[in-house]
Amino acid sequence: MAMKTSVTNINVLDIFQDKQLVKVCAPMVRYSKLQFRNLVKRYDCDLMFTPMILADSFCHSEKARQNEFTTNALDSPVIIQFAANTAHDFVGAAYLASPYCNGVDLNCGCPQSWAKEQELGCAMLKKPELIYDLVRQCRNRIPAPFSVSVKIRLLSDITETVEICRQLEKCHISFLNVHARTTNQLTGQIDKSGLKLIKDSCKIPLVANGGVTSLENCFELQDYTGCDGIMVANGILSNPTLFSGTCYTTKNCIQDWLNICYNSTLTMQSYQEELAKPKLTISEKPNNLTFQCFHHHLVFMLEKVLPKRQRHFFNSLKTFSSVLQFIEEYFGLKPMLFEPEMFVKTVSQNMDYTDRDFMYKELKPTEAEEQEYIGNSYNSDGQYFSSKISSEDCDLTEIFLENG
Repeated sequence: MAMKTSVTNINVLDIFQDKQLVKVCAPMVRYSKLQFRNLVKRYDCDLMFTPMILADSFCHSEKARQNEFTTNALDSPVIIQFAANTAHDFVGAAYLASPYCNGVDLNCGCPQSWAKEQELGCAMLKKPELIYDLVRQCRNRIPAPFSVSVKIRLLSDITETVEICRQLEKCHISFLNVHARTTNQLTGQIDKSGLKLIKDSCKIPLVANGGVTSLENCFELQDYTGCDGIMVANGILSNPTLFSGTCYTTKNCIQDWLNICYNSTLTMQSYQEELAKPKLTISEKPNNLTFQCFHHHLVFMLEKVLPKRQRHFFNSLKTFSSVLQFIEEYFGLKPMLFEPEMFVKTVSQNMDYTDRDFMYKELKPTEAEEQEYIGNSYNSDGQYFSSKISSEDCDLTEIFLENG
């Protein structure tokens, strides 16, 4: 089995011991995909999360595994976040993925209505004993240095939240991620005092999430709460260089994004052809890259860079060629080939899950039903991006509805 043995043996807890502040890229619907994880890694991001993946689909569908998670040699340390409400789904998915990532995270914070209807995400907070059982079984069956973590939101009663955190610590989770808003609070100020109380009540590393838009904000939140890490979603979408201390997306970052996306579409054979006769462009139906991923990220990155008129024109573009033409004309940038040594590291891995589903089968009750994988709904533009097209101004907090 092909494994990222040189990187997946990283102990995530070592990062918390070595770093004054662990800087984390949040799990984001549609957006924390491989190319973006590779980008933020270049700009002082210490730990990266995948988007939330449905564990049941990941367990019984090869198509789901291939569609929902890709990785390469640069993609580390990376945590796969799963939504699950049964041990066989969560532990089974974690065991399947464990050779190719550094840990798993149980999503107990997603506030989307569909997740609540399926008793996933923040609905899990109503059944804390179930959460404890899932992470305890996962921890018992997959040894360290593989990490097991949980991402939660605050309950309206902060004492109940603290008690859940204490019990999770007793389940030997590796670290805790807390979005400092309640399950019904999609926007507004975060509860810094609640974060501080959780940190004062637990010894495991705490990663705080919510309301951060700059590196300065990160340190301010750490100073107030004592948290060990800061997880950023919206801020890092708008500025992937945030953790390096810049206030907006740099020109070098735009060039890096073009390069990462362009090279990710190439196979070893097509890379050799490009070396001989470079086209330095992206076809309209490339491998391993959607237009949504490529264009949306640029829309977010250029929010504070482009004047309003150019911004709205750029946001409405519909093809790779028109986007590349705009970027070249406005910024003088075009995609560039990586050097061979770098290119090899960016090639997506062929992940072999053969015989790794025995854990899922062993834990699965005979009466449990399997749902057919029909793909996720995230190929749509989403509420946040759509607002970029339909209105002149958009409140970044709208994306919290989608990311939890």
